[in-house]
Amino acid sequence: MITPDSPVDAVFGKSTNKRKLVREGLGIETVEELLHHFPRRYVTTSEVSDADPVEGEDITVVGRVTSCEVKSFQDRRTRRLSQRVQVRIATGGPSFTMSFFTPYHGAAEKEAARMQPGRYGMFVGKAKRFNGTWQIAGPHSVMFDEAGDGGLADSLKGLLPVYPLTAKLYSFDVQKVVQTTLDLVEDVPDVLPEPLRRELGLLDVMTALRWIHGPDDYQQVGAAQKRFRFQEALVAQLVLARRRSAHAARGARPRTGGGGLLAAFDARLPFELTAGQREVGVQVERDLAQPHPMNRLLQGEVGSGKTLVALRAMLRVVDSGGQAALLAPTEVLAQQHHRSITTMLGDLAGGGMLGGAAEATRVVLLTGSMNTAQRRDALLAMASGEAGLVIGTHALLEQRVQLADLGLVVVDEQHRFGVEQRAALTDKAGSPPHVLVMTATPIPRTVAMTVFGDLETSVLAELPAGRAPIQTSVVPVAEQPSWLDRAWERVREEVQAGHQAYVVCPRITGDEPEQGERDQLDLDDEGEVVAAEKKKLTAVEELLPMLAEGPLAGLRLGLLHGRLPPEEKDRAMQAFAAGDLDVLVSTTVIEVGVDVANATTMVLMDAERFGVSQLHQLRGRVGRGGLPGLCLLVTGAEAGTPARDRLTAVAATTDGFELSRVDLEQRREGDVLGRSQSGFRSGLKSLRVLRDEKTIVEARSVAERLLADDPTLESAPLLADAVARLEHSRQSDFMEKA
Repeated sequence: MITPDSPVDAVFGKSTNKRKLVREGLGIETVEELLHHFPRRYVTTSEVSDADPVEGEDITVVGRVTSCEVKSFQDRRTRRLSQRVQVRIATGGPSFTMSFFTPYHGAAEKEAARMQPGRYGMFVGKAKRFNGTWQIAGPHSVMFDEAGDGGLADSLKGLLPVYPLTAKLYSFDVQKVVQTTLDLVEDVPDVLPEPLRRELGLLDVMTALRWIHGPDDYQQVGAAQKRFRFQEALVAQLVLARRRSAHAARGARPRTGGGGLLAAFDARLPFELTAGQREVGVQVERDLAQPHPMNRLLQGEVGSGKTLVALRAMLRVVDSGGQAALLAPTEVLAQQHHRSITTMLGDLAGGGMLGGAAEATRVVLLTGSMNTAQRRDALLAMASGEAGLVIGTHALLEQRVQLADLGLVVVDEQHRFGVEQRAALTDKAGSPPHVLVMTATPIPRTVAMTVFGDLETSVLAELPAGRAPIQTSVVPVAEQPSWLDRAWERVREEVQAGHQAYVVCPRITGDEPEQGERDQLDLDDEGEVVAAEKKKLTAVEELLPMLAEGPLAGLRLGLLHGRLPPEEKDRAMQAFAAGDLDVLVSTTVIEVGVDVANATTMVLMDAERFGVSQLHQLRGRVGRGGLPGLCLLVTGAEAGTPARDRLTAVAATTDGFELSRVDLEQRREGDVLGRSQSGFRSGLKSLRVLRDEKTIVEARSVAERLLADDPTLESAPLLADAVARLEHSRQSDFMEKA
């Protein structure tokens, strides 16, 4: 008897090669895993398909046989007379010819009988061009009305499923074994209870499996997909809901204030808080007062006042007798936060020091480059509780770092930190600390977790005082090469008007990127990685002399990248900030921590190599002094490609959440249930966060109702088993930490 738990070998019979490909190539070990290896798309079996061949690449087409001939030839190796079947098919695009070489006498006639003109089939092979015609080399085929094919013909009704595959494994190979399995398998348990399916109008599991693997039409595909997507969303939401409940049960210390530090700080502010800052401040204050941990995302443009909101929250925690830690991704940014917060607090940062205010606390900085004495002093102040405010980089995550009473963790530019890194800091608290994460553009993972309900969100939408709009334009050098000349003219015009400019490159020299920098990976509609164009990318050390001798000759140019000695980096940044340089040619090290009010223009070279979040962050360096900003995205990406679409989207809006949705559509949600921050290694099988947002939200509501009525899911044991499997997996550990 074949059951879902049976090894997949049981349904392959003598086909050892195909069995090995499925097990090793696709990682499928059981019958259940095979049945849940769903098609990625479908093609009609009654119509030819459009074909857009690329020479040398694999192609899959549905076509109609227009001619079939048996031809004889002499085998060059054996010198024997052999036969081949030459077939021509018509598609919605070009026609193709292909040759099927027959291994034994009489096989040619048998193959020709399969390929009678007028019959339809699916043909797979490598596209080649010969004598002006397209060929399919090394072809494999399945004819749609073929008898004696192990049941495949019966399943080819209106649509043919196309599966995610591995090398040397064809879609119809998977289709055949799946159909065989559906005929043999018994007792497929249904995770969703029948009353819930009836209430929500969902298919039972066997009907859904048959429809998703062998549908008559797209209506059946939709109904089957709806069932499996809801099932996955419901199991995930039940796990998340139980985690939230357990997390809340552990409790967090309410931080309601009581000291005078925050009041003294507010009284000294030389300006009024914006309406947005006041509104978000109330939300955060309310969260901090709860006996369960805050988990809030604060989104706002660069310079919109996120840091001030976070500082007021940190001061409230200090007023409550606790400590607050701010985690920054780079030393430059950590030092900047330390300087600005210390300056804003004035004598309120002089706790325990002569001249410090009565309400004062101490602010300490911890980074990797501090000397031994500095580190020892900071660690002691943190461990003793003397330091109410702690600001640092990854150095805060080290095991020997201890805090007396960590009540709040603020994570700046949180897309720079992985799940485990953030958890390493929150684990330093005796009870779960409150968490506030800040970003100008949420990464896909964050948006995904927001949709799943694990992050409350606050938005600072107002354009900050002193900030001017930024105009962003795409410079498509492949189509309009003269536009690059105009870009350099615009830089010169801005400099002549008394302003400054950045030129940002993706490489330092040759093929060497900035430390930690990765090129953007684009995906096609089926989630496969689109190969980046192979070309030499612009490097700062090569572009600088070219600009100095060419379009920007006579201007004062400076160089900045992460491989420079620290004193040279400081010298370059200080010279640019002081106005001693007109143009700073840099890598992405200027993404955060560099604030020059007079910089109005940015030229981003090879802009397609950067992701949405980074593009948005980079352009936030200009337009900071009340002067209109200009960002030029120079690219060789062709129109219609994912890279070009991404740049067009960035040029169209400065709204961080809108851009995060663009990012999510292109890069997918990342491993929402695991480590990966973004990309094709999603832990989700059927779900896509944007496409299925309504399903996910509905599943959350159903999950909360089910748990309210039956906390142990005793009435739905199979659903409880599915939840337990996910809860006990490694994935759920990361889900909890996220």
